[in-house]
Amino acid sequence: MDLQFLEEGIREGLAAMTWLEAVAVFFGIASVFYSMREHIWVYPTGIISTLIYVWICFQFKLYADMGINAYYFSMSIYGWYVWSHPQKDQKTLPVTWLQPKGWFYSLLIFFVSYVVLVYVLTNYTDSDVPYWDSFTTASAFVGMWLMAKKKVENWICWIITDLVSVPLYFYKGLILTSFQFLFFTILAVIGLFAWIKSARKYEVA
Repeated sequence: MDLQFLEEGIREGLAAMTWLEAVAVFFGIASVFYSMREHIWVYPTGIISTLIYVWICFQFKLYADMGINAYYFSMSIYGWYVWSHPQKDQKTLPVTWLQPKGWFYSLLIFFVSYVVLVYVLTNYTDSDVPYWDSFTTASAFVGMWLMAKKKVENWICWIITDLVSVPLYFYKGLILTSFQFLFFTILAVIGLFAWIKSARKYEVA
């Protein structure tokens, strides 16, 4: 891929960008910022972004990503409740590390969802990127689940998801969204270090 091709792709993508995609990107970035700061507004901003992306992914035949955004919506409601209802002796839900049992369930969720998604997309849809789409969706399944539980490792899942999503959305012509995921990757790395610091603070307390 040469620079001229990249430049032309960016121009074409920005020209084709809709106001709806721009709104989804704005609220998506806002949601990540709030997540980094452990702020409850991660969920209402995320809900707006994911609802818009359900429609966008349907239009671009990214069916697994459409499903993951619907999943984000439901998990945002769950996470909103969990974050706002800590245990009686806690003011807020603390950031903690994933235990071995949690790692087992996380890997199980990833592999089972990946296999199921590949089968469904390959046999029942007209998706032209079934393996690619399924991978980002399966890793995001785990990331959202861990974020709702305030586990440090959720950021590792998001870094993987974002890195793979950058070329996927660029390939599909959603240039602004592609750059959004590149920006998300940077924020996810910052978020990982911020939550590691927060987890250590809770351990000391």
